[in-house]
Amino acid sequence: MRYAAFLRGVSLGKRTTRSADLKAAFESLGYEGVRTLIASGNVLFEAEAADDEALAETIEKGLEAKFGLAIGVVLRSIAELEKMVERAPFGGVPADADAKLYVLFLREPVGETLALPFAEEGNYEVLSTTPTEIFAVAWHMPNGRYGEGLDALEKQFPKGTLTTMRNWNTILKAVA
Repeated sequence: MRYAAFLRGVSLGKRTTRSADLKAAFESLGYEGVRTLIASGNVLFEAEAADDEALAETIEKGLEAKFGLAIGVVLRSIAELEKMVERAPFGGVPADADAKLYVLFLREPVGETLALPFAEEGNYEVLSTTPTEIFAVAWHMPNGRYGEGLDALEKQFPKGTLTTMRNWNTILKAVA
């Protein structure tokens, strides 16, 4: 089965991991067809169909052994990502909107606990949720930034909930 591993907190400050090293780490764990996608902790690979939780834990242990860092892993099969794209969660956003589209991935199913409409200070909007994803639009701000306050989404879940956010373009590239 083909998977996408979205790694939490790599390429931040001293937690930098090179794409070539990530690829080598996944290959050393016995995965095939490994390739990295964009230099921000996205790895595509093939693995025997297994329990996703056990697979994520195996990868986390392997990455910690290789890099000496605890790196959280959120997995999605490519088939799951394709279904996500088919659902067109951003279909209501005009193609010419000055906005960026994001998916917040949760490892555990708690996304539907976010009350909608989500109201926090910031220049973004949560469009929809599933138990394991939150789809948000970050609107352009006059200072040239997008989605100020978007990180507030991650703070809505119980402490220890593993989350990681990706731009929608990353998802589209993963399924291409």
